[in-house]
Amino acid sequence: MDPTPVPAAPPAAPAAPAAGGRPAADPRSPVAEPGPGSGPTGSGGGPADEAVSIRISVSSPERMRELGRRLARLLRAGDLVLLTGQLGAGKTTLTRGLGEGLGVRGAVTSPTFVIARVHPPLGDGPPLVHADAYRLGGGLDEMEDLDLDVSLPESVVVVEWGEGKVEELSEERLHIVIDRAAGDTTDEVREVTLLGIGPRWAGVALGRLAEG
Repeated sequence: MDPTPVPAAPPAAPAAPAAGGRPAADPRSPVAEPGPGSGPTGSGGGPADEAVSIRISVSSPERMRELGRRLARLLRAGDLVLLTGQLGAGKTTLTRGLGEGLGVRGAVTSPTFVIARVHPPLGDGPPLVHADAYRLGGGLDEMEDLDLDVSLPESVVVVEWGEGKVEELSEERLHIVIDRAAGDTTDEVREVTLLGIGPRWAGVALGRLAEG
């Protein structure tokens, strides 16, 4: 059974991690360090505004895929993941690893031309809904036809280019920002910042993602 396109409703935009002050990456192994934005990030000051972050250096596409496989162990049905990064930064590669780690059916590829795909589980885990908001400029109004809000409670929903468009789907979400190594667009090293927003992520050990 092939992955099938599915509609969905958009989540609420996560706070973007602060830039600058990044140490040089060692391309030989992933290195985790506390990222910016740990602590309250919203105006309400309540539990939904709590955030925790970690930054990891990833040395190659295979290591990015491996990071996705490790991250899959921390995910569960109802989780919303937003991916931000330049074209070719590794968003789909990371999602491919997520699919492998979750044990879903079908190859994970860029969903640009179908907007969203649903990958059913091969076992007892949740389905993976993989959406691409790159070509959608209307935010929630355009995303709501995808019915992501309907899929979210029983699935892991990953939205590429979702920042500023789907945050209203959930107050609790994981925002992942992938940056190329500064000054060298041919370098495969990526700086990956994971920002967990809301009580769901307060007790999750994101730092373990850097372990081999």
